Amino acid sequence: MSGEFDVIQRYFSQTKGQLSNNPYVKLGVADDCAIFQTTAGKQIATSKDLLIEGRHFFSDVDPYALGHKALAVNLSDLAAMGAKPIACLLGLALPSVDEKWLSAFSSGFYALADKYHCPLIGGDTTRSEHGITLSVTVFGEVQPPYLMRNQAQIGDIVWVSGVLGAAHTALELLFLEKQGVTLSAEQGILLEQTRAALEYPEPRLALGQSLVGIAHAALDISDGFLQDFGHIVKQSQVSAIIEEYRLPVHAALESLSWASKRTAVLTGGDVYELCFTAPAQRSAEVLALSQQLGIPLTAVGHIVAPQASQFEVDVIDADGKSVVFPRGGFDHFATE
Repeated sequence: MSGEFDVIQRYFSQTKGQLSNNPYVKLGVADDCAIFQTTAGKQIATSKDLLIEGRHFFSDVDPYALGHKALAVNLSDLAAMGAKPIACLLGLALPSVDEKWLSAFSSGFYALADKYHCPLIGGDTTRSEHGITLSVTVFGEVQPPYLMRNQAQIGDIVWVSGVLGAAHTALELLFLEKQGVTLSAEQGILLEQTRAALEYPEPRLALGQSLVGIAHAALDISDGFLQDFGHIVKQSQVSAIIEEYRLPVHAALESLSWASKRTAVLTGGDVYELCFTAPAQRSAEVLALSQQLGIPLTAVGHIVAPQASQFEVDVIDADGKSVVFPRGGFDHFATE
C-alpha cells in the first residue's frame, strides 16, 4: 500500500449501495466536497466528537468495536435531538498504516453506518506522531419542535432509557487489568457481562425521533447521569428530585456493593442512553413507546420549582435522605 489515497480508496470509499438509494446525498467520497440536501422545511443538526488513544480508548481495543463506537457516540447526539441521520464525516490520524487494523475498524464503522442509513461521505486521513486520533462529524435532519436541554417544565416526569452502570463497571475492571491486577473469577465474569455496554453502545435514534412532540427536554448520557441531567436542570432553570431506588441498574451489577453500584449508576459515563422529561399526562404514551420500541423506559423523578434561583438536582434514597457526591460525572479538564 503506497499511502493516504490508497487507504481512503481501500477502506473508506465503501457505500454498500447506500448512496444510490439515498435521497439526501448527491456526491460522496469522490471530490473536494460532499454534497447533500434536506427535505423541504427541515433543518440540519450536526455534532462532532473526538476519540483519542489513551484518553478515550485503550491501545489494544478491538478495532471493530472502536469503529462502531466512534460513530455510535455521535449518532447518540442526533438521537438526543430527535434527528434522523443523513451522513457522516471521518477524520483519522494514524502513526502507521496497519491493514488488519484498518480493515476491522472500517468494518465496524460501516456496519453501524449501514444500520442507521448514515453513509460516510468524506473526511481526512493523516499521519500522527503519537497514537490514534479519531474525529467523526454527523449530520441529521430535524424540524421544530426540537428536543433540547432547556425546555424542562415544572411537573415533568424524568425518564431514563435502558439501564445504567455497566459501562463504568467495565471500564473500572479494564483499568485494573492495565495496572497489572489479575481479576478474580467473579470480576472476570462481571467484565464479560458489562464490556459490550462500554464498547458497543447503541444510539437510541428511533426513541429520540418518537419523543418529538411528547418530551419537553432531552439529552444523551455520556459523562454520567448526575452531571448530564444537571445540564437540563440548569439550562431549563428548574430543579429536580431524583429517586435513587428507581434508577434502572444493569443486572450484572447486583453483585457489587451498594457504594460501588451507586457510583456506577449515578456518575458513570459512556452510557449513551437518553434522559428526558415529559409532562405527567404523557406518561401512558411514553410507556407505550417503551413497548413499541422494545426499550426499557423508567420514570426516575420529577421536575420541581427552584429555590432562591438555585437550579439543583436532589437525589434521595429510599428513606428520603439526600445523597451527596463530590463530583457528578466525567470532566476532561477537572482537577483531582
